Amino acid sequence: MLVKIYSAALQGIDALQVTIEVASDYGISFNMVGLPDTAVKESYQRVMAAMSHTGIEFPRRRIVVNLSPADIKKEGAAYDLPIAVGILAASEKVPADRLDRYMMVGELSLDGTMMPVRGILPMAILARDLGFKGMILPRANADEAAVVQGLSIYGAESLAQVLAFLADDSAITPVPVDIQRDFEADAHSFSFDFSEVKGQPLVKRAFEVACAGGHNILLVGPPGSGKSMMAKRLPSILPPLTPAEALETTKIHSVAGKLPRGSRLMTRRPFRSPHHTISPVALVGGGTNPMPGEISLAHNGILFLDEFPEFNRSVLEVMRQPLEDRHISISRAKYSIDYPAGFMLVASMNPCPCGYYNHPTKACQCPPGAVRKYLGRISGPLLDRIDLQVEILPVPFDDLSSTLPEESSADIRHRVIAARDIQARRFADEPSIHCNAMMDARLLHRHATLSQQCLTLLRDTMTRLDMSARAYDRILKVARTIADLDGSADILPHHMREAIGYRTLDRGTWGTTPSKLPF
Repeated sequence: MLVKIYSAALQGIDALQVTIEVASDYGISFNMVGLPDTAVKESYQRVMAAMSHTGIEFPRRRIVVNLSPADIKKEGAAYDLPIAVGILAASEKVPADRLDRYMMVGELSLDGTMMPVRGILPMAILARDLGFKGMILPRANADEAAVVQGLSIYGAESLAQVLAFLADDSAITPVPVDIQRDFEADAHSFSFDFSEVKGQPLVKRAFEVACAGGHNILLVGPPGSGKSMMAKRLPSILPPLTPAEALETTKIHSVAGKLPRGSRLMTRRPFRSPHHTISPVALVGGGTNPMPGEISLAHNGILFLDEFPEFNRSVLEVMRQPLEDRHISISRAKYSIDYPAGFMLVASMNPCPCGYYNHPTKACQCPPGAVRKYLGRISGPLLDRIDLQVEILPVPFDDLSSTLPEESSADIRHRVIAARDIQARRFADEPSIHCNAMMDARLLHRHATLSQQCLTLLRDTMTRLDMSARAYDRILKVARTIADLDGSADILPHHMREAIGYRTLDRGTWGTTPSKLPF
């Protein structure tokens, strides 16, 4: 007898259908074909033990299992459940008349218990799009899959429970989920708040501008000035995830196996902070078994790189293309995968090796040329891609000891959301553009036109400071965001001056006094 069971395989952050064909005939043998990896081949031992502990004798027949399409490598233990059900159905030990209604995935332990697998969310989306009635999977994955509307999710604890469901569909009830309730419960609660930060009004303003336009930002300051502390509070002023962004973000973390067990839709923007010893592959993704890297896990959120110059230069340079294109294409001999990488880069660094260059009270102990050499660890092209470069100084004692209330994250977030709403209306006809930082040259020409006074100011600045063409674009984008925060349709001279002031580390300007700037 021949039966077909439907499952799924992961490709990037999406899934594709895998049809598991099981043929049973006279004889005693077991063969599996269809490009299975070692974990899939070992399913024979797991399935046989799971059946035995469930009280079912493994069929003594000639069994052939084909994983189709045969030219795509099948990886992992997620095929244990459909293989077990297929073997029993082909041997006429369980009914096969309803198998075409469901997609099945799940790893089996030796006692028949269902174990969770990664990548359930994109598989559930595929099952819905292909018109399946429901999906049978481990109970630990059920909440994650249940966010997909229009698909019944059946979470099973064991192989025995799945077999009972195939005989009587009342044995397992679909898992309910209320996505709107999850959003309302979690989207506005944060562990850190800007009301806890004393002083630093200029840095808070720079963060507000960065979040309002989705701009990359670099903080430069001595040890203990609050760089990391303030960066951790950035998610609290970013606009909440839209349902589409939440679904896409959750898919990436599901594929990477980073979702906590029993979790549902991600309702907060991710904040990723890898250590400076990270490898290029861990940052951008790939590997022998391709997985999303940190830049993809930070998609729709923040990638925070503390101690920026301490990262290996090769690690930093691989970010140049994703910072521009907002996705990463990984091509190897055996595969080619695209991962989204629309993240907001937030970096921090000391101004010099000793940490006290430009410090108001402590003298820098670095030898001549050390400051420039330290800054040289970050390439000019990478610095050009960072829109806001802000110097942060230690907080004075009077500010630290002040009992006056500071502005809360909720107040700042309100202005950020208002600016993002303006951008949403501006880019309503551009489905791939969501904020000012994503504008290309065509959109800059349309939405960031300058008056003669602003144009003269920008021309003088670029001439005196020898800025690049990319810096020109970045300044225009930041000025457009500042105007949006002011609710201004036009970019005014004071918007332009503020945007130019955020280019602290452009070549030839680091360490200069304000009097050397053209305004």
